Amino acid sequence: MYNIAVIKGDGIGPEIVDASLNVLDKAGEKYGMDFNYTEVLAGGRAIDETGSPLPQETIDICKDSDSVLLGAMGGPKWDNLPGDKRPEAGLLGIRKALGLYANLRPAILFEELKEASPLKEEIIGDGLDVLVMRELTGGIYFGDKGRNDEPAAWDTMKYTKPEVERIARRAFESAMKRDKKVTSVDKANVLEVSRFWREIVKEIAKEYPEVELDELYVDNAAMQLVINPQQFDVILTGNLFGDILSDEASMITGSIGMLPSASMGEGNFGMFEPIHGSAPDIAGQDKANPIATILSVAMMLRYALDEEEAADAIEKAVRKVLKEGYRTVDIASEGTKVIGTKEMGQRIADALE
Repeated sequence: MYNIAVIKGDGIGPEIVDASLNVLDKAGEKYGMDFNYTEVLAGGRAIDETGSPLPQETIDICKDSDSVLLGAMGGPKWDNLPGDKRPEAGLLGIRKALGLYANLRPAILFEELKEASPLKEEIIGDGLDVLVMRELTGGIYFGDKGRNDEPAAWDTMKYTKPEVERIARRAFESAMKRDKKVTSVDKANVLEVSRFWREIVKEIAKEYPEVELDELYVDNAAMQLVINPQQFDVILTGNLFGDILSDEASMITGSIGMLPSASMGEGNFGMFEPIHGSAPDIAGQDKANPIATILSVAMMLRYALDEEEAADAIEKAVRKVLKEGYRTVDIASEGTKVIGTKEMGQRIADALE
């Protein structure tokens, strides 16, 4: 029995989460797992119902759970609220409250979706499998910020040595299980905090002599992702740069609707979510792609619950449905069969049989 805190969130969040829980329940039936879901509020819906983007009850329930599954947060409905009252404050807040310092964002190009990638086939080659390791609870998103009467505004990018050490170690540990290469991305030619970052990453690299360490400035890394993505294995970077680069990597794979993520703390505890937003323009229309959330469920089984066999089965089920030619509208191409959110989730659940 696993206790899962579920934050369906805003926009398309409830739809993609429901489709994913259907797949998770089917995996549970097949592999002898039971799931106890507790739905909690965060983001825009929490603002509407409680006045806060992150109620304390949500934090407490998440901390008492084995894992957390999140749909999406935010939307234009709440754009005029002060920064600390907007849905995004709930997302940043829960990451901080749960100690989720490492964001793992795999960018994997499925063979069946090569035609959806904007890159030429000669660039893609045999495929793409990049892991972006993004520091999640430090940097400019959590630094000092403010305004004055000048008028002027500022946000401060700051990292401590322990913050850089722990994310670097997780990146190198991940690389040891992959192709043994880490590319550290920063802006050390301009920013002092990036020079500090480089010094510490190089220190940690000495603990992993089998892993090759490369260093790139963030502007060059952004270019390299589109001209030679196969050079990357694990990309290690800070909060702001990781946010941008992981979204770029997602589009190389064909759709932001395809990529899952895991936000991990110490040990196995984590929160699992698609990297895309709430897409309020298609909410309630059965058009959203649930695959990123379904793959996030697979990551939850693998990283948080140590259910490797079930995780592999879900990923194989996704590939099977794609190979059969079924697509949601965002990844459709000529000759494919366009289906909705619910049907995509059900077909993947059925493929587990």
